Amino acid sequence: IHERLVGSEMCIRDRINIVEKRQCCGCTACVQKCPKHCIFLYEDGEGFLYPKIDINNCIDCGLCEKVCPFQDCDKSLLPLEVWAVKNRNEPDRMHSSSGGVFIALAREVLALDGVVFGAVFDENYEVKMAYSETLEGVRPMMGSKYLQARMETAYVDAERFLKQGRHVLFSGAPCQIAGLHKYLRKDYPNLLSVDFLCHGVPSPGVWRRYLKETMSDLQSARRAVAGKNTVFPSLNVMPTIAGIEFRDKTLHGRKKYGFIVRGKFALKAEQNTVLLSDIHNENPFMRGFLFDIYLRPSCYRCKCKNGVSHSDLTIADFWGIDELIPDFDDDKGVGMVLINTEKGKHIFERLSMEVRLSVLSDVMPLNGGFKECRKPHPKRAFFFQRFAAGEAVNSIVKDLLHVPLWQRVVRWIERMLKCFLHKSRIKKT
Repeated sequence: IHERLVGSEMCIRDRINIVEKRQCCGCTACVQKCPKHCIFLYEDGEGFLYPKIDINNCIDCGLCEKVCPFQDCDKSLLPLEVWAVKNRNEPDRMHSSSGGVFIALAREVLALDGVVFGAVFDENYEVKMAYSETLEGVRPMMGSKYLQARMETAYVDAERFLKQGRHVLFSGAPCQIAGLHKYLRKDYPNLLSVDFLCHGVPSPGVWRRYLKETMSDLQSARRAVAGKNTVFPSLNVMPTIAGIEFRDKTLHGRKKYGFIVRGKFALKAEQNTVLLSDIHNENPFMRGFLFDIYLRPSCYRCKCKNGVSHSDLTIADFWGIDELIPDFDDDKGVGMVLINTEKGKHIFERLSMEVRLSVLSDVMPLNGGFKECRKPHPKRAFFFQRFAAGEAVNSIVKDLLHVPLWQRVVRWIERMLKCFLHKSRIKKT
């Protein structure tokens, strides 16, 4: 479908009026709401999905515009309470990115015969939105995935379950939750919507190429070893991916979380082998993401953060816990929960969690996810020029994001000064 649409631009026009790409967050509420199913997605040169309309089938009903969270933003809501949390179930917390809040919420909803929506890897290790009615199906949704999930038919499915009277936990990025509420166009008492503090979403196209390059490099290295080794012929067998973790904290702790790729081989003895293990700020893909060089254009000026999505709960990693509540930090992960509605407060109070109360003014300066505006990296255009030319993601990132020693020293001093000033302000209050 994507190829057909891209090759027949003359037959398609913009009904939802996306004049600039930064005006579309990719939530696909318009695609799923269209009664004639005439809105399709195409992938642009940067690897992001955007909607296009086939005017031959469009009936000009305007529903696509009405459900767009970027065209009609809701009023921002201030959180009722802010909490630092740790799941009392240690395995659940260790398999989570931070404090284990999501899996605790999922257990509550499943106990009510509910349905849980969340992001999972597909067979190609790209990310899509899925739902599950079992705990086993929820576990793949755990852990951060620094990609925007393809929504598929998630809004349609959620509405169907809600109309059946089922309890639904729907988790996603702020723009996806805003899109959900716009799509539903009414409040459901049996819906629990949960978003997270979002840094922004990197290009799925960049991720696809990076993963292909990484596996190719790993296979080349294994072949080189196999060519010199006649004792273990199994080295000639190429691995397949068994799992990817963007926020592994089992090896180096929460602060130095790792990017891990696990593989599996034909031999049972080689199952679940670590193929790649990088500290996050040393991994090329993560560096490009954290340096904002290939975020979605809409992420540089997000319209759905800080209460605009009207989520019941907002969850995040509690960065700065070692400064604000040091005795609560054990480097195994502490979550932050913003309670935005009475519905969210009601279910949060039922969770078995260790909790400490905090305040919004303390946590906002320490977590970049609160920032609604991010300055695009000055070399963003250069990155995508070279990306379009077919260059390897690894080499582009290493070249464009190389930071001279003197700049690293200056940035370190600036961070330390900022941290010192923030601690001084906290002590005074």
